[in-house]
Amino acid sequence: MDLNKPDIKPDIKSDKKPASCIAVFGTGSDVGKSIVATALCRFFANKGIKVAPFKAQNMSNNSGITPEGLEMGRAQIVQAEAAGVAPHVDMNPILLKPTTEIGAQVVLLGKVLEDSSAIDYHRKKDQLFSTACHALDRLKEKYDLIIIEGAGSCAEVNLMPNDIVNFRMAEYAGAPVILVADIHKGGVFAQIVGTLECIPKKYKEMISGFLINRFRGDIRLFEEGKLWIEGKTEKKVFGVLPWYNHINIEAEDSVVIEKPQPASDIDNENYSIAVVRLPHISNFTDFDPLSRIESIDLYYIEEVQDLSSFAAVIIPGSKNTRFDLNWLIKTGWSTKLIDYARQGNYVIGVCGGYQILGKYIHDPEGVEGKPGTSEGLDLLPVETVLKSPKTTTLTFFSWEGVEGAGYEIHMGQTKRQKGPHMFNIHERNGIKCDGRDGSLNDDVNVMGTYIHGLFDTPGITKLLLDKIGIGDIEIPEIRGLSARGCEYDLLAEHFEKHIDIGMVEKLF
Repeated sequence: MDLNKPDIKPDIKSDKKPASCIAVFGTGSDVGKSIVATALCRFFANKGIKVAPFKAQNMSNNSGITPEGLEMGRAQIVQAEAAGVAPHVDMNPILLKPTTEIGAQVVLLGKVLEDSSAIDYHRKKDQLFSTACHALDRLKEKYDLIIIEGAGSCAEVNLMPNDIVNFRMAEYAGAPVILVADIHKGGVFAQIVGTLECIPKKYKEMISGFLINRFRGDIRLFEEGKLWIEGKTEKKVFGVLPWYNHINIEAEDSVVIEKPQPASDIDNENYSIAVVRLPHISNFTDFDPLSRIESIDLYYIEEVQDLSSFAAVIIPGSKNTRFDLNWLIKTGWSTKLIDYARQGNYVIGVCGGYQILGKYIHDPEGVEGKPGTSEGLDLLPVETVLKSPKTTTLTFFSWEGVEGAGYEIHMGQTKRQKGPHMFNIHERNGIKCDGRDGSLNDDVNVMGTYIHGLFDTPGITKLLLDKIGIGDIEIPEIRGLSARGCEYDLLAEHFEKHIDIGMVEKLF
């Protein structure tokens, strides 16, 4: 694949002035960069400005599919939705999907390029930076404003020479920088001053001001702190964003579900559903719609525990399915899950979880590591062979006459040996088809599918809840993009209320 030329090119208007850019960087990981970038996308879009998100390199196993059937980071899909535009791989030209502690699958302009170690990847940074710059240039020809999101801390001294996401990209784009700090993590003054101390003078000068995120309590009590920061840095604090509980925006990374606690205090008034927090969990945002149903409590569980209180247990997607299957066996989870299912309880597998529920997972080419075969949980009559090419599709399907929409991202193929399938597939990436997806066991209490995002369709959610015996609850009719649009508007309102928006607008 040519590193600089995507297979799908945006329409370029040569007579248009290239877009302006604003960069949103952080003092660390999970401080709120994605949320601030999403808020900016929605705010400016609501003002009638043609805005698009951009993140040169995203490291996440949370991804989605563009209308062209190409893969990109889920966070930039969310930001594109907030901006009211179709997601395009130029918005996230490089996606790294970790498969081990030191390796990742490299997705370049929407397609798998290779599996790479951290060392090998760093050797290609100059070429990859060029690819990202070309992608940004194409966006600047289409849009009026680009919101650039950074990655992690923008002041990692050891990584800075090879960094292609933060200041090097902002410098190329000519973008003023908003630095986001998280007061909830503690040490917000050290976060800000320490960041400035760790970066070269030319990068300090690029920072226009600060946003303080996740403040709890009376904001007036932080006024002295704000003045101290401004006096110490000679830069403005654009505002302080209070902690909120009334807005639901998809999280960028699974750091938000790290080290989940055992579900010991289960509310008997609600139905409880568990998601096993696999080591390489991917696309965990599949289950966000379930967490927003008032009568359902959704738990992410990692430590082996009793499952009898749950109406269903979900095994989610995985970026290293055989590793995670082995983890289930070593920890004792496999025994718990098999016993739970054989007692007639409901187990649902999505993507990698679907593969895990089968009889065998074969990896003859070493797609996920050392070639070989792993015995699955043998709860579904299916067998999987991991192999290229990667399937990436927007998929329209139906289940017992109820229509739904979702997407598929998986390596390899799964063959059903007997028994019923789950879904009838009607269209993939805009091409009509007559396919089948998924599998059910003989007792219809274990089910698996490759389709992500299926809970975004109220009718499909209702049908699945009926199947697991909790269909008596009320399902919100507004779901999917319409529901997310309401959340983006709430976020923009929250942002505008607490930020000196005039200062931000002057950056554009």
